[in-house]
Amino acid sequence: MRRTDSRAVLTETLTMTTPFSPPLYMQRYQFVIDYVQTYRPRKVIDFGCAECRLLKKLKFHRNGIQLLVGVDINSVVLLKRMHTLAPLVSDYLQPSDGPLTIELYQGSVTEREPCTRGFDLVTCVELIEHLELEEVESFSEVVFGYMAPGAVIVSTPNAEFNPLLPGLRGFRDCDHKFEWTRDEFQTWAHRVCREYGYSVQFTGVGEALGHWRDVGFCTQIGVFQRNFDGINWSMSNAERLEPSVYKLLYKVVYPSLCDNNIYQKTLVNEVLYEAQHLKQEWISRLNMDSNNNAHFYGPPFMEALQHGDACELQPVYQQAGSICVPLMRVWFSPRVRALCGSVQRLREELREDERVRMSADGMVVNLPADDEEEVEEEKEEEEDMKTESSVSKSVEEDWDRELGGYGGV
Repeated sequence: MRRTDSRAVLTETLTMTTPFSPPLYMQRYQFVIDYVQTYRPRKVIDFGCAECRLLKKLKFHRNGIQLLVGVDINSVVLLKRMHTLAPLVSDYLQPSDGPLTIELYQGSVTEREPCTRGFDLVTCVELIEHLELEEVESFSEVVFGYMAPGAVIVSTPNAEFNPLLPGLRGFRDCDHKFEWTRDEFQTWAHRVCREYGYSVQFTGVGEALGHWRDVGFCTQIGVFQRNFDGINWSMSNAERLEPSVYKLLYKVVYPSLCDNNIYQKTLVNEVLYEAQHLKQEWISRLNMDSNNNAHFYGPPFMEALQHGDACELQPVYQQAGSICVPLMRVWFSPRVRALCGSVQRLREELREDERVRMSADGMVVNLPADDEEEVEEEKEEEEDMKTESSVSKSVEEDWDRELGGYGGV
């Protein structure tokens, strides 16, 4: 039976293939995320970002992105959704190693904006079909000619798949100005490559099953890579210009260890947490020791004994009203070692912070022993610091709910 013989049979047959699982819009986002994970672009701009769903996922996964920009012509939607891009509590508790700045602009992809040049990756997910056909030429010239990014990802509906979508009449969205077949999309893409020096690979998401597979993907995707001709062409390190055409609506700089103040605070918090942990271990051991032995050989120290480093790792001990935690014991914390490249640097950083009480020679961290109220406060701080480490591991991505109607297809 030919596919044109019976729409009812088509609908019945293909209902099993749609809606897609995961939803098609999530598959499109995942495609971009996978690309970012593989190629790790530092500067990414998403045109037609609308409700910022893709931006939200990219900032969650990060993968080396330092600048994340969203552009949409609809400022109302951007202003409504921009708060979803704000840093979470976990971002402050556990700052990332690298910087991240997020910006949202009101503007059109057909306009030349100087601050959009020099990006590593441009994404246009389900955008081009919302332009008038006469605007596609301007889109091509601006994105591929003027902006000239290292890579461009363009996704758009595959018109050949439309008859397989149950109940669909006309275009998939009332705002679509056109929907291309695979030949039409590829003809446009190859022309762009010839004119602006790119190569392209075609793929997609949302595949039909069985003997309908020959219609291609529901969403067709073109991945464009700039031809550098052996020259390491990149504007990623070029100085950014202020926007002269677009309107900046939102900007946020995420906390990171690149900020000296944040680095110092994070390092001190980790040191105090580790010192407090060692102190509590020592007190617990002391309470169980019928001989009141003030020296507790904890796991790090026992490990040092096994490797012949006992001379470098002294036990925790009490002196007057202080519990003395040797700095080398603190240094054994993997997190502290990751933050600070050497013991000497650690000592220098701690001496400059008034929250840490150090011995005169800088070899010991002193913690109060008898102030019960302060001990209780430190216990609470210890729990908060434990949360600092656990939050970043347990935070799960809040994936958006499936979009209703064919706007999500």
